[in-house]
Amino acid sequence: MSPSENAPLPPSPARSLRWPLGIAAVVTLLGGSSYFLLRTSEPPPAPAPAIAEPTPPAPPAPPAVQLSGTDARVRDLLKGLSTDADSARWLSSEDLARRFAASVNLIAEGQSPRMPLSFMAPAGTFRVTKRHGHTVTAPESHTRYDGVARVITSLDTKKAGQVYQELKPLLDAAHAELAPPGRSLETTLSQAIGRLTRVPVPKTPPELTPKGALYVYADPNLEALGAAEKHLLRMGPDNMRKVQAKLTELAAALGLPSQEQARGP
Repeated sequence: MSPSENAPLPPSPARSLRWPLGIAAVVTLLGGSSYFLLRTSEPPPAPAPAIAEPTPPAPPAPPAVQLSGTDARVRDLLKGLSTDADSARWLSSEDLARRFAASVNLIAEGQSPRMPLSFMAPAGTFRVTKRHGHTVTAPESHTRYDGVARVITSLDTKKAGQVYQELKPLLDAAHAELAPPGRSLETTLSQAIGRLTRVPVPKTPPELTPKGALYVYADPNLEALGAAEKHLLRMGPDNMRKVQAKLTELAAALGLPSQEQARGP
């Protein structure tokens, strides 16, 4: 065998390029697959935080009702309810809205409204007399309240309903300063009127009995009444009927709840 037969053939140009190209292809495939593998393993981007809608501002609170300096307006509205001279004298008092609210609250609780209604105090002193051997109120003590009954019965009921609606914001504000929480002015008014209109008109002069420097009712049912009801009793039966009839008219004109509703929880 000649040397030329066993000698290896020299590599051809095409074969010499296969290995670099194959290595490059593998590297490219590995690199591309690793890119996609690494990319798919990344966590998804966090969602953008939601933008909260702006909260609309709360509506402004209504301005508080001012009671100071309102007497002139109250007098102007009330003076048309009665032409009685004593009515004009009553209206000359100060702080009328608060006086009204205080007296109504006291009467609703059965207490005496003497302090806020001091301008209604009758002239003269309380007197007693004997009748059939019993001590009773003297007739002149009843007539001391004729002026009070006259002013009350002279009120124009229809106009009173209109004036009440115009003055209601003032009266509500004055009432809110004194009343228990949750009790409306209408409820207090109905309770006060109900207390007075339920007082029985005596058919005969009630007997009195001395107790210290004072006199009390011998009838325990009358003596058990509140101070507000006893004020009405002292007016005498004629004045009581007049006042109770006018109060019933006023309750209807003002659109007040019934006495049963006012006494409810």
